[in-house]
Formats: sequence, C-alpha cells, structure tokens
Amino acid sequence: MLERRFRFHGQGGLRWLYRKGRSVSNQHMSLKYSRNASRVHSRFTVVVTKKVYKAAAKRNRIRRRVYEIVRRHWQQIEAPYDIALTVRDPLALVMPPEELSQAVLGLLASARLLKNQQVEGGLK
Repeated sequence: MLERRFRFHGQGGLRWLYRKGRSVSNQHMSLKYSRNASRVHSRFTVVVTKKVYKAAAKRNRIRRRVYEIVRRHWQQIEAPYDIALTVRDPLALVMPPEELSQAVLGLLASARLLKNQQVEGGLK
C-alpha cells in the first residue's frame, strides 16, 4: 500500500480530478490525471466499482494488486500529479502479475507520467 501522504483523502480532490483531468485508457482500465502545482508529492487512487465485482473482498484484492505495482514504481512517477486509475475489467483479479503490471505501467507511460519511460517488460 502507498503511504498515506500519497493517497487521496475525502472526495473534493477526486471530484476536481474527474472534472478537470485528462484521461487515457486500455481494454482493462482507464487513468485520469492532472498536474497539481499546489502539492509537493503526487497522489494516487485506485477505483474498482461494483460493476466489476459485487463482492467487496474481490474489489479490494484488485485494488491491493494495483497499489502494489504502483508502490514498486512510485519513484518513477512524475510529481506533482493527481492520478486516479479506474479498473473496468473483472479479469484484473486473475490476470498474471506481469500482465497486470504491463497494463498499469503502459497507462502511466502513455500519459507520460513516468520519469524513465523504459520500465519492466520493455515498455517505452
């Protein structure tokens, strides 16, 4: 899990991000992001709706898997950005870790949020 200071708190910041942010997506998830000059660090959240899975335990497992990928690559993410990753595909629960990592890092790379565009799996 990411440190508390790198996560969103309350809904005001998320509302602003969904209204003003840019987005990129792939077949499994979408990413909303916006530069936030009033912060020193980037903030990140993972959203998994009930449309993906009704059971909270399964949604939380997807969320934990994605947070772990982001935590491992946190130093490569540009600052200061507000970022919300929305998982749209139930396959994210059973997807192999390498494939899920490529999907997440591919979105971050296509949004140009990675400092070093060369990451695991050969993404550019």
